[in-house]
Amino acid sequence: MERISQWVSSQEIPADLIIRIADSVFPLHKAVMVPKCGYIRRAVTAASQDPAATVELDLSALPGGADAFEKAARYCYGANFEITARNAAALRCAAAFLDMQQHPADGGLARRVDEFLAQAGLRTLSSAVAVLRSCEALLPAAEELGIVRRSADAVALKICNEEMFPTRSPPGWWTAELEALSPASFQRVLKALGCRRAGPEVIATAATAYTELVLADVLAEPRDREEHRAVLESVVAVLPSAADVPLPAAFLCRLLHAAVTTEASAKTCRDLELRVAAVLDQSTAGDLFSVALDGAGERVTNADTVRRVIAAFIERHASAADGRRRRASLSGAEHGSSSALEKVARLVDEVAAEMATEEALPVSKFVGVAGAVPKDARATHDCLYRAVDVYLKAHPALDEIEREKVCSVMDPLRLSHQARLHASQNRRLPLQAVLSALYYDQLKLRSAAADGDGGWVDDGQSAAGRARAQARAEASLARENEALRAELAQMRAYLSGMQMQHSKGSGSRAASPAPAAKKASFLGSVSRTLSRLNPFKGGWAKDTSSIADGRDRRTGSIHVVKPKRRRFSIG
Repeated sequence: MERISQWVSSQEIPADLIIRIADSVFPLHKAVMVPKCGYIRRAVTAASQDPAATVELDLSALPGGADAFEKAARYCYGANFEITARNAAALRCAAAFLDMQQHPADGGLARRVDEFLAQAGLRTLSSAVAVLRSCEALLPAAEELGIVRRSADAVALKICNEEMFPTRSPPGWWTAELEALSPASFQRVLKALGCRRAGPEVIATAATAYTELVLADVLAEPRDREEHRAVLESVVAVLPSAADVPLPAAFLCRLLHAAVTTEASAKTCRDLELRVAAVLDQSTAGDLFSVALDGAGERVTNADTVRRVIAAFIERHASAADGRRRRASLSGAEHGSSSALEKVARLVDEVAAEMATEEALPVSKFVGVAGAVPKDARATHDCLYRAVDVYLKAHPALDEIEREKVCSVMDPLRLSHQARLHASQNRRLPLQAVLSALYYDQLKLRSAAADGDGGWVDDGQSAAGRARAQARAEASLARENEALRAELAQMRAYLSGMQMQHSKGSGSRAASPAPAAKKASFLGSVSRTLSRLNPFKGGWAKDTSSIADGRDRRTGSIHVVKPKRRRFSIG
């Protein structure tokens, strides 16, 4: 396809120079092109010794292609052509390729393009972004000529000036201009911002806004998963390091969720997990919980990702604590404990409570998230107890072993009095957890009584207030102990009744002494089984085989022993 029109002033003269660029053909004249193009002059000289012979050249390798060459030919023929921010870089690369850098009249095409860039092309943010974007198709020629560096530096300069001296509203309007850049070009802008010593907040704003705009545009288009993954990985690769510029936690959580949803590479996901862990104490429960959801945001499918983020934070916190401890030991001062771990512990408890409602969530994944934070990081385990209770309520089919595994993430001794009172009446909890909570209450009351007998006085509380508080605690504990003793008595009565029915049905064999021994052995085994629930000896086991099982040894009759009322003990 010939690309020639009225701008060729000597159309009546046959063309003796044919330029081919891809599918485009330019019939030109050596007399016009050779004086202004050093590349064509050398090519014509090498191609033919006959000045009148027609020469054909293939310039498909020309940067900018046929469009850039057409404007360069217009310049040679003296025709009008327009230099804009979108074609300036291509014209500059074409001028360098064709060796059109020096001319006696105006200095050549290269000089004219450089003047345009200095006076107009790089004077505004939008035009500088357009020049930088046009360089993406001209690499490495644009990089070698310094056009990429100049345009990226111009963009960074305009951003810094706008942050210090705003010219438009609303603030941050310039972030929308960056959407047109590729990740590689945006990385050059970030590097230029760093060279100009822009503040971390400026770099963080630019990185956050660019990523949000690009991902929103990409994920909204009906592309395949492979393309989504490639764009996301390229965006994550150009983000500034977490040590230099800490990015917002909410933004990083959204980015991590997108990476997990699009099945990005393990390197990309791990990089984002570490970034989220570095600012986990600044995030909210909603931010971290969003990471665990699927692409539709309806089901919990990424619990393992949340667990790895929490584990990475705990590892970072432990390393930092060791460093503070060493510095404190060298200086002789006490190292202060950071509240970041306590914040994350509360955050994890809230997230675990939200995840607990998912019916398909296995016990191992719930325990992995809820137990990722050390137990001693929490002053109280009330919030964790709430998460455990929600999970047990949403999964009523769990057996005793599974329920004990769920409850293993919390320490009943760290529950508040109100939480222990609720736990003692919670039929969803395993019996071991209930008895442990009641036993701790009893120990506290015994300790308080011992301290009172020893003359201990609390200056911050009046004697009457202490007495009222102790009376209320004792009354509550007495009611709990009475209920527990009543349940144990009912169980003994039920077993005794079953034994009596068994004795009546055995006939004459019931009178012989041998079966009596078997009955006693049977009740003894039941009594020993119940005794294993006794929490007052280590390992939740206490041998009660020597305790009378309710049978009168002299008469052999069976009766129910009424439990004695004791103040500070359970049965």
